[in-house]
Amino acid sequence: MSDFDHRVGVKEANLVTRNLRLSNVNEDNRSALMEEIDHLFGIDEASFNTEEKSIYLAYDATNINLDGIEEVIKKHGADIHNDWWTHTKDDYYKFVDQNLKDNSEHTPWSCHKSPPGAGKK
Repeated sequence: MSDFDHRVGVKEANLVTRNLRLSNVNEDNRSALMEEIDHLFGIDEASFNTEEKSIYLAYDATNINLDGIEEVIKKHGADIHNDWWTHTKDDYYKFVDQNLKDNSEHTPWSCHKSPPGAGKK
């Protein structure tokens, strides 16, 4: 796949997928919640599994993070499910997202690189 196979604001190298269980999601707030998440910049795909009450997200971690998505979830009256496994995944996802964002902004350095102008004679 290439960057052209994704929505605007999503690069293949920074694409992450996340699955989280939610609580307090019903028919009234589910459609508004999913519509708002789907229109966020950096989201490539968002879907909700009503049987498992879980949300599936694919997004560019350099343009949006899980904290911003959780704010939208809470704004609509839903919340991240309150169990050990979901909180563990949530914390791990946030760590990986921040690491991906930090690495995308970092300029690599090498001591083996010749100084500017060294190759010209």
